[in-house]
Amino acid sequence: MSDSVSWLPDGTPFCNRFGDRYHGEQGLAQARDVFLKGCGLPEAWAGAQQWRILETGFGFGLNFLTTWAAWRADPQRPRLLHFVSLEAWPVTGDDLLQAARRFPELLPLAQQLHAQYWGLLPGVHRLWFEDGRVLLTLCVGDAQTQLRQQLWEVDSVFLDGFAPERNPEIWSLETLKAMARHCRRGTRLATWSVARGVRNALTQCGFEVSKVPGLPPKRDNLRASFDPRWEPRSSRQPAAFTQPARCLVLGAGLAGATAAASLARRGWQVTVLDAAATPAAGASGLPAGLFAPHLSPDDNLFARVSRAGVRAMLQQSAALLQQGVDWNPAGVLERRPAGQLGLPADWQDGPGSDWSMPADAEHLAAAGLPADASACWHARAGWVRPARFIARLLAQPGITWRPHSAVARLVPTSGGPWQALDEAGTALTEAELVILATGPASNALLAPLGAAPLPLQPVRGQMSWGLQPPHADGLPPFAVNGGGALAAHVPCEGGLAWHMGATFERDMDRLPLTADEQAAAHAHNWQRLKALVPQAAEALRPAFEAGGDLRAWAGVRCTAHDRMPIVGPVAPAALPGLWISTAMGARGLTRAVLCAELLAARLMGEPLPVEAKLAQAMGCERL
Repeated sequence: MSDSVSWLPDGTPFCNRFGDRYHGEQGLAQARDVFLKGCGLPEAWAGAQQWRILETGFGFGLNFLTTWAAWRADPQRPRLLHFVSLEAWPVTGDDLLQAARRFPELLPLAQQLHAQYWGLLPGVHRLWFEDGRVLLTLCVGDAQTQLRQQLWEVDSVFLDGFAPERNPEIWSLETLKAMARHCRRGTRLATWSVARGVRNALTQCGFEVSKVPGLPPKRDNLRASFDPRWEPRSSRQPAAFTQPARCLVLGAGLAGATAAASLARRGWQVTVLDAAATPAAGASGLPAGLFAPHLSPDDNLFARVSRAGVRAMLQQSAALLQQGVDWNPAGVLERRPAGQLGLPADWQDGPGSDWSMPADAEHLAAAGLPADASACWHARAGWVRPARFIARLLAQPGITWRPHSAVARLVPTSGGPWQALDEAGTALTEAELVILATGPASNALLAPLGAAPLPLQPVRGQMSWGLQPPHADGLPPFAVNGGGALAAHVPCEGGLAWHMGATFERDMDRLPLTADEQAAAHAHNWQRLKALVPQAAEALRPAFEAGGDLRAWAGVRCTAHDRMPIVGPVAPAALPGLWISTAMGARGLTRAVLCAELLAARLMGEPLPVEAKLAQAMGCERL
């Protein structure tokens, strides 16, 4: 329980910071009457492709839970419900669940929310429900700052927060101006406050404001519609597509499969083409890989992107994969240089510790490391079998997978769809949208179109792996990384397997490796294993010695000059409908799902799954 929340005798939560109560017994009725009804919902969203709601105070999530319940109950619900909510001081998960127990009909939804309600550091967090059709974008930080920095367009506004006299900044003219910049003409707003200052500020911001009868004992509520006398300016790029269409994805690796699944959930008809006979035949076909956050003492863009990617990967893996067989989110131990744990200074307690913390004696002992070893424990991390993940993604409704379909050239037709041609010039298929997920081969497809080459660098890598000895003594029960990565106890056709690697050879794209190159890569992985987990190295020594059962996997990954992914339209003015998702480097499992959701959001004008600054750092426009 949090010190910032206390509980009144009737079970109502009370905010100690602002000296005001949260919603009481009428909270559910207020959510329905003031906010949903006040914005004309659910009637207003009937048959829509998506509906985007902005809320200025998340609190205990009651408005979100009530809206989610209304969406579930409505046969005319939109395909996607986006709920964007601001909160400067998130309550704890335990407090959230206790508050929800007063409303039994919402408790099952609250329990789902509670399961994802963790690690809420300042910034934007995307929570994923109903197989990705209900998306909560929870923005932690000062409301006015968040409203000014982010790029959203919304259809409804729930103007909520503590009373103006208790928390005046949330109702100030400056905050309401920042809120209004996210509204389109016709956006409806509802609030329980009828204070003259609020009414006047909304009018000044371009809203037509009216009082309506309130929920007894309250006499009045406020409703408004955004209809300014001036033409609103927008800092957002218009959506490339307002409705789903046909999409062609080139490449059946992690980048392609995640992009295909994200668009198929939104109603697109997606065809995935790949030259190989099976999906995940390239760099995404490694037997097992890790997803884990990156650490930086200053919590830089790279680290924040990695956390958003891990959260997205956890959500979709939990929905699609069998734990212990296809994946295992049991955590990852990261070896760190002595005295350089990489943790931000304020992460010892609070939401940062949900992500990463100094490794304790128990985890160090389980890895066979001394108690003074320098290491961090990533609780929200683990291993995945990528080919299994990709197969589940491509099996989603709306996706057609076509093997043996090498695309030699893309041809835009005048005012019509794109065509994909093979070496003979025969059209394989056509679609209004093309997504390149072809890694290092992307520039070969872009060159004939006159597009500037992307700064892509091929990186060849080899993983060493083998079947585990019968008792597997000395192999840690979780993955270990830092100067290489070891994942053991991974199911495979022959039993359980261990995996160590991979090497990192820049500007190398030749496959397969020669016998000498393969031997050198094994030797390199062996040296790294001895430094990473000495106890495990002793257990696996027979595999690396002459005559041992040592196997290899090699692939060519792709990275950009700044180590960030590349996501977005290639050249929107010259080549409309041509987008790309690539440059995942050695972190495809951490990044691919997030990049796919970012691509889909940008395509269709949805709220972004990350801060605008992070989206820009991953966008094609930066190059």
